[in-house]
Amino acid sequence: MIVHVNQLLLISEFNLHFSILSESSKINTIGNAIDLEYPKMNISQSNSPEDHKFSARKPNFNLSALSGEWHRGSAFLTAWENAFSMLFPLGEQSFINSVMLFKDQIDDPKLLKEISDFQEQEAVHRMQHLKYNKLLCKLRGYDLEQIEAPLRKRIAWYRENISARRRLAGTVAAEHLTAILADDLLRHKDHFKGSDENIAKIWKWHAVEETEHKAVAFDVHVAVGGTIQERRQALLFTTYYIHKDILKIVCMMLKQNGKLWNLREWFNGFVFLFIKPGVFRRIFISWLAFFRKDFHPWKKDNRNLIEEWETESSPQL
Repeated sequence: MIVHVNQLLLISEFNLHFSILSESSKINTIGNAIDLEYPKMNISQSNSPEDHKFSARKPNFNLSALSGEWHRGSAFLTAWENAFSMLFPLGEQSFINSVMLFKDQIDDPKLLKEISDFQEQEAVHRMQHLKYNKLLCKLRGYDLEQIEAPLRKRIAWYRENISARRRLAGTVAAEHLTAILADDLLRHKDHFKGSDENIAKIWKWHAVEETEHKAVAFDVHVAVGGTIQERRQALLFTTYYIHKDILKIVCMMLKQNGKLWNLREWFNGFVFLFIKPGVFRRIFISWLAFFRKDFHPWKKDNRNLIEEWETESSPQL
């Protein structure tokens, strides 16, 4: 049965590679089709709100509940969130590297400060999720090196074969995905309903800081001559690969937990992601907005969500 799952993943990957290459030529058409009335922004270098400032926090979390099914008591949902965490230590370092390569080309003091704060925040995210992942693997018996190996290999291949500016476009795309997921998590209180409150805290903190620096990589890419075509193509590839990686890790975790073929778990996961609360359904329009010709992350100013979190949760960190 495991062979069948791997075969399906390989077939779907081949088909998606082919379809992405075909569809990438149509991206401009997609962008034009959804380019509705949208307030214009004068993109120079930093285009975050003028009074927007942020910095890295130094939180401390109680992660003991990682020993069980901490997310709504569901093996699938717990594995889904845990799989996301598995991507962060290597992913965050890759994001930092891709942005810092262009720091010397930036002369806007505001964007330079944002780059430094972005670097500090992502470095803390990397350390916190590495702590999370090591404890999770210790408590649940997962092999961290085995989980990280494919991502390490892909990052190394990108570094050798993909231009620095296109790697930066990949970071822009990944930051868009984390930003829209963060917005959904902070905006809708049903995401962690019935879940362990202590584990939920690390995800809410991470969501807040992803929101704070959501435009930094985008503004750097624009400032150094990155094109809209690069960003649009990167979003298609990044969306695919992130969710492919997560699904593979979920399958590995469920297999080790003896729940891989538990149809109820997969059904509950499908309902959560697509129906109720329907996280993917809720973020789809925000994902699609990235293809607008004049898209910028701060055209959706959601700093009120940061303020709400700071009022409710920040003192508890």
